[in-house]
Amino acid sequence: MPKTPLPPFECRYTGSLLAGVDEVGRGPLIGAVVTAAVILDPDRPIAGLADSKKLTEKRRSALYEQILEHAKAWSIGRCEAYEIDELNIYQATMLAMERAVAGLAIVPEYVLVDGNRCPRWHWPSEPVIKGDSRVEAISAASIIAKVTRDREMEALEARFPGFGLAQHKGYPTPIHLEALRRLGATPEHRRSFRPVQEVIEQVGFYREDVTKEPEQLQYRGDLFEDID
Repeated sequence: MPKTPLPPFECRYTGSLLAGVDEVGRGPLIGAVVTAAVILDPDRPIAGLADSKKLTEKRRSALYEQILEHAKAWSIGRCEAYEIDELNIYQATMLAMERAVAGLAIVPEYVLVDGNRCPRWHWPSEPVIKGDSRVEAISAASIIAKVTRDREMEALEARFPGFGLAQHKGYPTPIHLEALRRLGATPEHRRSFRPVQEVIEQVGFYREDVTKEPEQLQYRGDLFEDID
């Protein structure tokens, strides 16, 4: 049975300093949870804003550049994997959202957050269910956050080849889980997430030499120096 679409969102705030906030990366096993806050400029509209997950990569990238150029203000907030392990993913997401709004060059008068709750902060705000498809400022934030995190996963793939991070973006796909069991957990993996915990207990940590051909194996003495 098809879902009934939600009605258009009607915001109680009618001014021009409205910030939209969204996050990307709560579910992956590796890397930061990334959030973005965006204040759009009504005098410089951006056509085609939508939920980032429903856009092609090419379209997302094009909109990303337009948002950076035309928005009144935008900001990235994040919590790294070690912070997620210390706080838990929910609290880390709330903190990352707060960092994103605090980083805006213009103080927003009102904030709309994708989802069903807002962080405990001092800005007037309200949550919006499915906000990334109902509020343009949240759509813009979702695009900024997703493009940012996707690019970070591509960079991590270069650092830790063999995990397929550029493909699955760190989510617990069969390819990622198999690579974890074969290669071990990297310092960027979230150790508080059960699949990573199990791999650390059973396999240990990532060794670069595992991904090389036998004749290329070079065992470094400082292999684990950056792992606490």
